[in-house]
Amino acid sequence: MGAAEVIGDSAVRPWGSWQVLDEGEGFKVKRIVVEPGARLSYQTHEHRAEHWTVVSGTATCVVDGETLILEIADSVNVAIGEPHRITNEHDVPLIIIEVQHGTYTGEDDICRLEDDYGRVEV
Repeated sequence: MGAAEVIGDSAVRPWGSWQVLDEGEGFKVKRIVVEPGARLSYQTHEHRAEHWTVVSGTATCVVDGETLILEIADSVNVAIGEPHRITNEHDVPLIIIEVQHGTYTGEDDICRLEDDYGRVEV
């Protein structure tokens, strides 16, 4: 059995990395790896909702001001426009499968509200 086929884009970020596993009209599926002690920006999206499922590690998520701890197989929905963030407060990598739903799933549909890496637009 060979290696999994790479479907779409990928990128390394200051907090870890992401890989597009599948995408089509109105959806995108990503594998997100968050390194130990790192977190994504606190952000919103204008055009997409997201559904996160933890497949490895423990996620500390903030969704619209509420903190949720997600273990393996736990999931959460993030509505369009809801502020959200994923944090890995543990010493092993966190892996999340993210399913995006919406009319537009481009990487530029991000409004960063807070960011540890200086990426907030002024």
